[in-house]
Amino acid sequence: MNNSTTKIVYSFLFIILVAVLGSVFVALGMNWFGTLDRPSEWVPNVLIPIVWSVIYLTFAIVFYLWNKNGEVPQNVVWLALANGVLNVVWCLVYFTLNQLLFGLIFIILNLIFAILLWNQIYNSNKTYAYFLSIYPIWLCVATCLNLATWILN
Repeated sequence: MNNSTTKIVYSFLFIILVAVLGSVFVALGMNWFGTLDRPSEWVPNVLIPIVWSVIYLTFAIVFYLWNKNGEVPQNVVWLALANGVLNVVWCLVYFTLNQLLFGLIFIILNLIFAILLWNQIYNSNKTYAYFLSIYPIWLCVATCLNLATWILN
């Protein structure tokens, strides 16, 4: 495999790992989550995995194209890795460990890193940034829902 192909494979594997680990941690906490009071403005449960799937697929496509057509800036790679780790940790803390306040702290950190990531992508490739705008926007929604759930419980 050439260097570009290796980077594409690693990108896909990391995205899949984040998606799978996050899904496992969420599934482990769904019984507990079902007992929580949630705001009336809660998004339909069916929408949440669809949005995350679109986000992961968009990242996979962007990183594929970026690696195929050139070098992904190192700061983008590190911020993407940090976002993946924070996403998984949030799923673990919030759903599996049932910690609403610590989940709120981690999702706020994730949102900050998502904005930093988006900004770095925007500075490097505006087209890719527009496609990935869904990620920080969705994290804003998720952070608000996390905050509301913490307040209500």
